[in-house]
Amino acid sequence: MSKIVTFFLCILCIACNKSSSENPDENNNNPDSEIGPGKPGIVGTAGVAFWDGLPDSEKNRIKGWNTLFLHQSVGQDLEEGCKANGFPWEYYGNGDKVDKGLMGGIFVDVGNIPNGNPYEKIRVFKEQILNSKEVVKIGVFKFGYADIDDDNYLLVEAAYKNMVVELKSAISGFRMVHVTPPLVFSTESYDGNSARMKVGQWMKTTFAATDVIFDLQALESNDGACQVQGVWRICEENRNSASDPSDVNGIDTSPGQGHIGKKAGQRIAKALLMSIYNSGK
Repeated sequence: MSKIVTFFLCILCIACNKSSSENPDENNNNPDSEIGPGKPGIVGTAGVAFWDGLPDSEKNRIKGWNTLFLHQSVGQDLEEGCKANGFPWEYYGNGDKVDKGLMGGIFVDVGNIPNGNPYEKIRVFKEQILNSKEVVKIGVFKFGYADIDDDNYLLVEAAYKNMVVELKSAISGFRMVHVTPPLVFSTESYDGNSARMKVGQWMKTTFAATDVIFDLQALESNDGACQVQGVWRICEENRNSASDPSDVNGIDTSPGQGHIGKKAGQRIAKALLMSIYNSGK
Protein backbone atom coordinates (compact mmCIF):
# COMPACT_ATOMS: atom_id res chain seq x y z
CA MET A 1 0.00 0.00 0.00
CA SER A 2 2.84 2.41 0.89
CA LYS A 3 4.38 1.88 -2.58
CA ILE A 4 1.08 2.83 -4.24
CA VAL A 5 0.76 5.98 -2.10
CA THR A 6 4.35 6.95 -2.90
CA PHE A 7 3.71 6.46 -6.63
CA PHE A 8 0.67 8.77 -6.64
CA LEU A 9 2.51 11.40 -4.60
CA CYS A 10 5.27 11.44 -7.23
CA ILE A 11 2.69 11.87 -10.01
CA LEU A 12 1.11 14.76 -8.10
CA CYS A 13 4.47 16.52 -7.64
CA ILE A 14 5.30 16.19 -11.33
CA ALA A 15 1.90 17.64 -12.29
CA CYS A 16 2.34 20.60 -9.96
CA ASN A 17 5.80 21.35 -11.28
CA LYS A 18 4.57 21.12 -14.86
CA SER A 19 1.69 23.50 -14.13
CA SER A 20 3.95 26.15 -12.60
CA SER A 21 6.42 25.95 -15.46
CA GLU A 22 3.65 26.49 -18.00
CA ASN A 23 2.60 29.75 -16.29
CA PRO A 24 5.92 31.48 -15.57
CA ASP A 25 4.56 35.01 -15.85
CA GLU A 26 1.47 34.61 -13.69
CA ASN A 27 1.03 37.76 -11.57
CA ASN A 28 3.97 39.35 -13.42
CA ASN A 29 6.45 37.10 -11.59
CA ASN A 30 8.18 35.77 -14.67
CA PRO A 31 11.92 35.99 -13.90
CA ASP A 32 12.54 36.67 -17.61
CA SER A 33 10.60 39.94 -17.27
CA GLU A 34 12.97 41.35 -14.63
CA ILE A 35 13.85 44.90 -15.58
CA GLY A 36 17.44 45.66 -16.51
CA PRO A 37 19.61 48.77 -16.51
CA GLY A 38 18.34 49.93 -19.89
CA LYS A 39 19.96 51.29 -23.02
CA PRO A 40 19.66 55.08 -23.37
CA GLY A 41 19.34 56.71 -26.77
CA ILE A 42 16.94 57.79 -29.49
CA VAL A 43 14.41 55.42 -31.02
CA GLY A 44 13.12 56.67 -34.34
CA THR A 45 12.02 55.10 -37.61
CA ALA A 46 14.58 52.31 -37.33
CA GLY A 47 12.87 51.24 -34.11
CA VAL A 48 10.07 49.64 -36.15
CA ALA A 49 12.44 47.10 -37.72
CA PHE A 50 14.31 46.59 -34.45
CA TRP A 51 11.03 45.68 -32.73
CA ASP A 52 10.07 43.32 -35.53
CA GLY A 53 13.44 41.61 -35.16
CA LEU A 54 13.08 40.84 -31.46
CA PRO A 55 12.05 37.31 -30.47
CA ASP A 56 8.67 37.09 -28.78
CA SER A 57 10.32 36.12 -25.50
CA GLU A 58 12.11 39.48 -25.42
CA LYS A 59 9.08 41.49 -26.54
CA ASN A 60 6.91 39.94 -23.84
CA ARG A 61 9.27 41.03 -21.08
CA ILE A 62 7.81 44.54 -21.16
CA LYS A 63 4.40 43.20 -20.12
CA GLY A 64 5.84 42.66 -16.64
CA TRP A 65 7.35 46.13 -16.29
CA ASN A 66 5.03 48.48 -14.42
CA THR A 67 4.74 51.39 -16.85
CA LEU A 68 2.49 54.47 -16.81
CA PHE A 69 1.73 56.16 -20.14
CA LEU A 70 -0.29 59.40 -19.83
CA HIS A 71 -1.34 61.25 -22.96
CA GLN A 72 -4.32 62.58 -24.88
CA SER A 73 -5.82 61.85 -28.31
CA VAL A 74 -2.68 61.08 -30.35
CA GLY A 75 -1.66 58.85 -27.46
CA GLN A 76 -4.92 56.96 -27.90
CA ASP A 77 -3.92 56.31 -31.51
CA LEU A 78 -0.62 54.92 -30.23
CA GLU A 79 -2.36 52.79 -27.61
CA GLU A 80 -4.55 51.30 -30.33
CA GLY A 81 -1.43 50.63 -32.39
CA CYS A 82 0.20 48.81 -29.49
CA LYS A 83 -2.95 46.75 -29.01
CA ALA A 84 -2.94 45.78 -32.69
CA ASN A 85 0.60 44.50 -32.15
CA GLY A 86 -0.51 42.33 -29.24
CA PHE A 87 0.42 44.72 -26.42
CA PRO A 88 -2.75 46.27 -24.97
CA TRP A 89 -2.61 48.81 -22.18
CA GLU A 90 -4.53 48.31 -18.96
CA TYR A 91 -6.79 51.30 -18.30
CA TYR A 92 -5.38 53.75 -15.76
CA GLY A 93 -7.63 56.09 -13.79
CA ASN A 94 -6.97 58.79 -11.22
CA GLY A 95 -5.30 57.34 -8.14
CA ASP A 96 -4.84 53.82 -9.50
CA LYS A 97 -1.65 51.93 -8.70
CA VAL A 98 0.76 51.27 -11.55
CA ASP A 99 1.01 47.59 -10.74
CA LYS A 100 -0.46 45.79 -13.76
CA GLY A 101 2.36 46.04 -16.29
CA LEU A 102 1.53 48.39 -19.17
CA MET A 103 -1.02 50.96 -17.96
CA GLY A 104 -2.28 53.91 -19.99
CA GLY A 105 -4.62 56.81 -19.37
CA ILE A 106 -5.65 60.16 -20.79
CA PHE A 107 -5.13 63.44 -18.95
CA VAL A 108 -8.76 64.47 -19.28
CA ASP A 109 -9.77 61.34 -17.33
CA VAL A 110 -6.94 61.30 -14.82
CA GLY A 111 -6.86 65.02 -14.01
CA ASN A 112 -9.70 66.64 -15.95
CA ILE A 113 -7.06 68.44 -18.00
CA PRO A 114 -7.77 69.42 -21.62
CA ASN A 115 -5.12 69.92 -24.27
CA GLY A 116 -3.45 73.32 -24.08
CA ASN A 117 -2.46 73.13 -20.40
CA PRO A 118 1.00 71.52 -20.34
CA TYR A 119 1.86 72.63 -16.81
CA GLU A 120 -1.16 70.90 -15.31
CA LYS A 121 -0.31 67.76 -17.28
CA ILE A 122 3.19 67.86 -15.81
CA ARG A 123 1.79 68.32 -12.29
CA VAL A 124 -0.68 65.45 -12.60
CA PHE A 125 1.83 63.07 -14.16
CA LYS A 126 4.24 63.69 -11.30
CA GLU A 127 1.51 63.14 -8.71
CA GLN A 128 0.37 59.88 -10.28
CA ILE A 129 3.90 58.50 -10.56
CA LEU A 130 4.69 59.40 -6.94
CA ASN A 131 1.43 57.76 -5.85
CA SER A 132 2.89 54.48 -7.17
CA LYS A 133 6.52 55.08 -6.21
CA GLU A 134 6.77 51.66 -4.54
CA VAL A 135 5.89 49.74 -7.72
CA VAL A 136 6.24 51.91 -10.84
CA LYS A 137 9.31 51.35 -13.01
CA ILE A 138 8.84 53.41 -16.18
CA GLY A 139 7.02 56.63 -17.01
CA VAL A 140 5.99 57.70 -20.52
CA PHE A 141 4.80 61.31 -20.80
CA LYS A 142 3.40 62.66 -24.06
CA PHE A 143 2.44 66.25 -24.74
CA GLY A 144 -0.47 67.04 -27.04
CA TYR A 145 0.15 69.16 -30.10
CA ALA A 146 -1.98 71.95 -28.59
CA ASP A 147 0.31 72.18 -25.55
CA ILE A 148 3.32 73.83 -27.19
CA ASP A 149 3.76 77.03 -29.21
CA ASP A 150 6.32 79.75 -29.83
CA ASP A 151 5.22 81.66 -26.72
CA ASN A 152 5.59 78.94 -24.10
CA TYR A 153 8.05 76.30 -25.29
CA LEU A 154 10.97 77.46 -23.11
CA LEU A 155 8.78 77.52 -20.00
CA VAL A 156 7.42 74.08 -20.86
CA GLU A 157 10.96 72.72 -21.20
CA ALA A 158 11.92 74.07 -17.77
CA ALA A 159 8.81 72.67 -16.05
CA TYR A 160 9.24 69.29 -17.72
CA LYS A 161 12.90 69.02 -16.74
CA ASN A 162 12.08 69.88 -13.12
CA MET A 163 9.50 67.08 -13.10
CA VAL A 164 11.99 64.53 -14.42
CA VAL A 165 14.62 65.54 -11.87
CA GLU A 166 12.12 65.32 -9.00
CA LEU A 167 10.85 61.89 -10.03
CA LYS A 168 14.30 60.41 -10.42
CA SER A 169 15.35 61.85 -7.07
CA ALA A 170 12.28 60.43 -5.34
CA ILE A 171 12.23 56.95 -6.93
CA SER A 172 15.35 54.82 -7.07
CA GLY A 173 15.84 53.23 -10.50
CA PHE A 174 12.92 55.08 -12.09
CA ARG A 175 13.34 55.68 -15.80
CA MET A 176 11.55 57.97 -18.28
CA VAL A 177 10.66 57.42 -21.91
CA HIS A 178 10.54 60.92 -23.39
CA VAL A 179 8.25 61.49 -26.39
CA THR A 180 8.98 64.26 -28.87
CA PRO A 181 5.79 66.34 -29.20
CA PRO A 182 3.44 65.33 -32.03
CA LEU A 183 3.19 67.35 -35.23
CA VAL A 184 0.21 68.69 -37.13
CA PHE A 185 -0.15 68.85 -40.90
CA SER A 186 -0.02 72.64 -41.17
CA THR A 187 3.37 74.36 -41.13
CA GLU A 188 1.96 77.84 -40.54
CA SER A 189 3.82 79.52 -37.67
CA TYR A 190 0.65 79.87 -35.58
CA ASP A 191 0.14 76.10 -35.72
CA GLY A 192 3.34 75.53 -33.76
CA ASN A 193 5.31 72.78 -35.50
CA SER A 194 8.51 74.83 -35.34
CA ALA A 195 8.17 75.16 -31.55
CA ARG A 196 7.42 71.45 -31.19
CA MET A 197 10.56 70.64 -33.17
CA LYS A 198 12.59 72.81 -30.81
CA VAL A 199 11.22 70.94 -27.80
CA GLY A 200 11.87 67.60 -29.50
CA GLN A 201 15.48 68.53 -30.22
CA TRP A 202 15.88 69.82 -26.67
CA MET A 203 14.66 66.47 -25.32
CA LYS A 204 17.22 64.62 -27.42
CA THR A 205 20.05 66.94 -26.43
CA THR A 206 19.11 66.94 -22.74
CA PHE A 207 18.12 63.34 -22.03
CA ALA A 208 19.47 60.98 -24.71
CA ALA A 209 22.63 60.19 -22.75
CA THR A 210 20.66 58.89 -19.75
CA ASP A 211 17.16 58.00 -20.97
CA VAL A 212 15.29 56.71 -23.99
CA ILE A 213 13.71 59.18 -26.42
CA PHE A 214 10.78 57.99 -28.54
CA ASP A 215 11.15 60.29 -31.55
CA LEU A 216 7.51 60.47 -32.57
CA GLN A 217 8.26 63.46 -34.80
CA ALA A 218 10.68 61.43 -36.92
CA LEU A 219 8.10 58.68 -37.39
CA GLU A 220 5.24 61.04 -38.19
CA SER A 221 7.27 63.03 -40.73
CA ASN A 222 9.19 60.07 -42.22
CA ASP A 223 12.47 61.53 -40.93
CA GLY A 224 11.63 65.00 -42.16
CA ALA A 225 10.65 63.96 -45.68
CA CYS A 226 7.37 65.80 -45.11
CA GLN A 227 8.28 69.43 -44.50
CA VAL A 228 7.91 72.96 -45.75
CA GLN A 229 11.03 75.15 -45.67
CA GLY A 230 12.60 73.13 -42.88
CA VAL A 231 9.47 72.82 -40.74
CA TRP A 232 8.43 69.19 -40.36
CA ARG A 233 4.83 68.05 -40.44
CA ILE A 234 2.99 64.76 -40.18
CA CYS A 235 2.94 63.04 -43.56
CA GLU A 236 -0.37 62.66 -45.32
CA GLU A 237 0.12 58.88 -45.34
CA ASN A 238 0.43 58.86 -41.53
CA ARG A 239 -2.62 61.03 -40.80
CA ASN A 240 -6.03 59.63 -40.07
CA SER A 241 -7.75 59.91 -43.42
CA ALA A 242 -10.62 58.36 -45.33
CA SER A 243 -8.27 55.60 -46.48
CA ASP A 244 -6.82 55.09 -43.00
CA PRO A 245 -9.12 56.48 -40.28
CA SER A 246 -8.35 56.30 -36.59
CA ASP A 247 -10.45 53.95 -34.48
CA VAL A 248 -10.56 56.61 -31.76
CA ASN A 249 -10.23 59.96 -33.53
CA GLY A 250 -11.89 59.37 -36.88
CA ILE A 251 -10.67 61.56 -39.73
CA ASP A 252 -8.91 64.92 -39.34
CA THR A 253 -10.85 67.79 -40.89
CA SER A 254 -8.30 70.58 -40.31
CA PRO A 255 -4.60 70.99 -41.23
CA GLY A 256 -4.12 72.16 -37.65
CA GLN A 257 -4.68 68.58 -36.46
CA GLY A 258 -2.32 65.62 -36.50
CA HIS A 259 -3.98 62.39 -35.42
CA ILE A 260 -2.58 59.09 -36.66
CA GLY A 261 -4.34 56.57 -38.89
CA LYS A 262 -4.98 53.02 -37.77
CA LYS A 263 -2.48 51.31 -40.08
CA ALA A 264 0.13 54.01 -39.53
CA GLY A 265 -0.45 53.79 -35.79
CA GLN A 266 0.24 50.07 -35.76
CA ARG A 267 3.58 50.67 -37.47
CA ILE A 268 4.58 53.74 -35.43
CA ALA A 269 3.60 52.06 -32.14
CA LYS A 270 6.29 49.43 -32.70
CA ALA A 271 8.89 52.13 -32.09
CA LEU A 272 7.11 53.11 -28.86
CA LEU A 273 7.21 49.47 -27.71
CA MET A 274 10.89 49.35 -28.67
CA SER A 275 11.50 52.48 -26.60
CA ILE A 276 9.97 50.82 -23.55
CA TYR A 277 12.01 47.69 -24.19
CA ASN A 278 15.25 49.71 -24.43
CA SER A 279 14.48 51.52 -21.20
CA GLY A 280 14.49 48.25 -19.26
CA LYS A 281 16.54 45.79 -21.31
